[in-house]
Amino acid sequence: MAEAERIIGTPDSPDGTGAEPEQSSGPDSGSDGQESAGARPRGKRRIAVLFAVAAFAYALDLVSKMIVVAKLEHHAPVEIIGDWLRFEAIRNAGAAFGFGEAFTVIFTVIAAAVIVVIVRLARKLYSLPWAIALGMLLGGALGNLTDRIFRSPGVFEGAVVDFIAPKHFAVFNLADSAIVCGGILIVLLSFKGLDPDGTVHKD
Repeated sequence: MAEAERIIGTPDSPDGTGAEPEQSSGPDSGSDGQESAGARPRGKRRIAVLFAVAAFAYALDLVSKMIVVAKLEHHAPVEIIGDWLRFEAIRNAGAAFGFGEAFTVIFTVIAAAVIVVIVRLARKLYSLPWAIALGMLLGGALGNLTDRIFRSPGVFEGAVVDFIAPKHFAVFNLADSAIVCGGILIVLLSFKGLDPDGTVHKD
């Protein structure tokens, strides 16, 4: 989290990585002022992309879980590709892919913290790839956090609905998939030197 905030810079700080230079107030500053003003909607558009991706991932996860609970839970698994891929409804009290079932509350707090950090980073977001990556992370975290809060056995201890069951692999859901894909994209962007504020750095 500290590294991400270092890259972005303090949201209201004028010396952040993505901050634009001050414009003079003289008579020749008209066109530069227009360019500076025109740059602001660019950042807002990236934020819109982030929340649009997050909303799509969240809605897809929520609808899929509702269908699984209504149609598949307490029923035999459905084979999709022979025994290589099937849909099987299970309740997972642990983290993604069934790890750490004894720490449900801790994973709930972590998911909430991730959401807060992403929302903070969004205020300095000018990169479209980063907007997509963070949107997937946000949507996936919200999807599983909803299960933690509203599903049994209780608030902040709810079991997540998993249903995608590949052969010889842990059962997972669409929220887990969004989180993993977003994380992979962030790693690739970091290797390329692209920062969330749209700048490119070379180590």
